[in-house]
Amino acid sequence: MTTQAGEDTGWRNARGDAPLSDVHRTVSVRPSASRIRRFAAFIGPGYMVAVGYMDPGNWATSIAGGSKFGYMLLIVALVSNIMAVILQALCARLAIASGRDLAQACRDAYPRWTTYPLWLLAETAIIATDIAEVVGTAIGLNLIFGLPLEIGVVVTALDVFLILYLQRVGFRYLEALVMTLLAVITVCFAVQIGLADPDWGAVIRGFAPTTNIVTDPDMLYLALGILGATVMPHNLYLHSAIVQTRAWGASAEEKHEALRFATIDSTAALMFALLINASILILAAAVFHASGRTEVTEISEAHTLLAPLLGSAIAPVLFGIALLCSGLNSTVTATLAGQAVMEGFINLRIRAWMRRLITRSIAIVPAALVTIYYGESGTGRLLILTQVVLSLQLSFAVVPLVQFTADRRKMGALRAPPWLIATAALIALIIVALNAKLVFDFVASGFDTSVL
Repeated sequence: MTTQAGEDTGWRNARGDAPLSDVHRTVSVRPSASRIRRFAAFIGPGYMVAVGYMDPGNWATSIAGGSKFGYMLLIVALVSNIMAVILQALCARLAIASGRDLAQACRDAYPRWTTYPLWLLAETAIIATDIAEVVGTAIGLNLIFGLPLEIGVVVTALDVFLILYLQRVGFRYLEALVMTLLAVITVCFAVQIGLADPDWGAVIRGFAPTTNIVTDPDMLYLALGILGATVMPHNLYLHSAIVQTRAWGASAEEKHEALRFATIDSTAALMFALLINASILILAAAVFHASGRTEVTEISEAHTLLAPLLGSAIAPVLFGIALLCSGLNSTVTATLAGQAVMEGFINLRIRAWMRRLITRSIAIVPAALVTIYYGESGTGRLLILTQVVLSLQLSFAVVPLVQFTADRRKMGALRAPPWLIATAALIALIIVALNAKLVFDFVASGFDTSVL
């Protein structure tokens, strides 16, 4: 299915075949069905995207923030989540209005000399994301089963076959797997927080703005880290692609309804992600900060300390299970995002199993080498490096998204309203500035990872 390009549409090129074509428009949205059933058809993509906001790469910042400053940085998690809600809503708007995902939109809007560098940057970000998820999953396997990290890294390649199987039987089954793992994570943290018995009054106060974040340099820097690491570029490419698995109609009314349902889905899912991220921070505050352990930053260290501080042997097991589920979920969605980026930017179509094996192999090789030669400390440095790479790429995804959704020729009647455009532009500026600061400090320090 294609659309014509030209001055009247605002696109330089006609729209080609959709990325993830094997699942494109495969989830039926029957106009004759009740409103509730039509809404139910849109539930799923938001939760797959939400996985990226609670991936292993976010655990370290939440653990560090909770252990060092207690509940005070909960407001940062809330603000970060609000930003994510707005950007993901724009992704759904772009997909439904133009029939293009973000990668495809960049290909059709920009000249080739711009498109190819953007593609390479996006691929680099996907690889960095995949490395973080692979390492996180390997740490989870190590914490639960005692599996050596280097073997755990290789084991993560098996999820490629799981993705292929579930997509073959239906995309809804893949979404069901992701949502089931999210439910397991929720139960694990609910039990752990119950054991930790946090100060709920302090938790509530933690969601209120405080001047301490500005006046305390250490708190400010950690807050910037939480904010800068929350919005990940692959989520923007992913959401704008997988929302098109829904077969909404072609009329203006059906598109407006699709946008409304997709926005509700992603907003609810991201509030769920906020619940998980806040739970990690609350757990760290209640267990580590309250006991004077204010310098806990490593995931494995947090796991080791939970049992003696909580007095329950089940707490570290649940922590490891939650981490493993988080890592598995994140590798699934990162792999899908990799396929969408390659097909969207350069329209390269290769067999799904080959594309996913290539992506996973590129991630596994450096992760395996680092774990073999440097062990656990090396994986920590590798995780930090992936976050720097993601920071470099993020602005190259956010700025085009805001630009496209503000263009009336490209979006038609679904162009974002002025207030949303202004808000999104401000968010883009904040994200670009914060991530630029992160990278500047990293480079200025002579690539010293201790500044991150």
